[in-house]
Amino acid sequence: MGDDTRLVLAGRNTAETHGFVNVPPFRGSTVVYPDAESCLAGRNRFTYGRRGNPTMEALQLAWSELEGAAGTVICPSGASACSTALLSCLKTGDHLLMVDSTYRPTRALCNGLLARYGVETTYYDPMIGAGIEALIRPNTRAIYMESPGSQTFEVQDVPSIVAVAKKHGITTLIDNTWATALLFKPLDFGIDISINAATKYPSGHSDVLIGLVAANEKALPALQATHGDLGLYLGPDDVFLTLRGLRTMPLRLREQGANALAVARHLDQHPRIRRVLHPALPSCPGHEFFKRDFKGASSLFAIVLDATSDAQVIAFLDHLKLFGMGYSWGGFESLAVPFDCTAYRSATSFNLGGRAIRLNIGLETPADLIADLDAALAAMPKA
Repeated sequence: MGDDTRLVLAGRNTAETHGFVNVPPFRGSTVVYPDAESCLAGRNRFTYGRRGNPTMEALQLAWSELEGAAGTVICPSGASACSTALLSCLKTGDHLLMVDSTYRPTRALCNGLLARYGVETTYYDPMIGAGIEALIRPNTRAIYMESPGSQTFEVQDVPSIVAVAKKHGITTLIDNTWATALLFKPLDFGIDISINAATKYPSGHSDVLIGLVAANEKALPALQATHGDLGLYLGPDDVFLTLRGLRTMPLRLREQGANALAVARHLDQHPRIRRVLHPALPSCPGHEFFKRDFKGASSLFAIVLDATSDAQVIAFLDHLKLFGMGYSWGGFESLAVPFDCTAYRSATSFNLGGRAIRLNIGLETPADLIADLDAALAAMPKA
């Protein structure tokens, strides 16, 4: 069964919803038992609202099927999904290998909460591949990947890293938000835990905060226990909206990916652009791994402007008419935000060579977006 078909059918049972196509939002905390024997034995399908309801179950089943996972937990945000996944496989005294191009809130978690609880983090070069074996210690318990990397879009050699981890019995995790399981299936590559900020493509409409963590049979029990112990819960309306978005995610992701590649190729030839960081372009670090492992590209990439001052960057951003400025992505609308990772990258020295902008390409007509970008780039030298 193809993934498009899978996402139309997964998590749905019209016999249980009286023929209605969508599982409705089930709201409630208390679940009553039919009799004392069932209550004492805990035999209800659902026991308490925080532990699950039919709406949550539908999303978990659908996402697990897409990922090829033993199970999935739902978190109230992407950042919560990252922290829940890490907390499920680390304890005091453990050592974590974290990719240097990770999502910045994940870095904050490592340097803050995990450090306070006695977990030591070593950041590694995203292009390290099998060389990561030299960083492993006797107490290394987890290797965390993000591919492509946040902001700078390096694609990692995931199979080589996983092979080293399996040799040493180390749990592997990946933030797979950029690709989703439609474009890259982490568990098929031997990764134990796959993390997705479903705020982005699964919900798809910039109106939900949600995270999904899928795991294989080995990692699932600890993940579910940690999720329960943290008391995490997401309201049924947000779960319902994510389920609804999931049904059209393949169409949106394909269209946005094609739009983004058209814009990236245009900008790659533009005289006022020093560099385009898009995994599908040969100039992007790890492009060979992208071609080998991924089924396609999504909507997010970065550009480096041929700009020498903040005033020129501001002029570029302020002249954009079709791009909003906002710190999210994966929705139907195009976005642009400036970034500079040089201050906090620690294992690698990433010289951007100019002022960097991250672009999310939405569902607008690509020619319109290109014209808008060209006009904004033309305004830069006048600043």
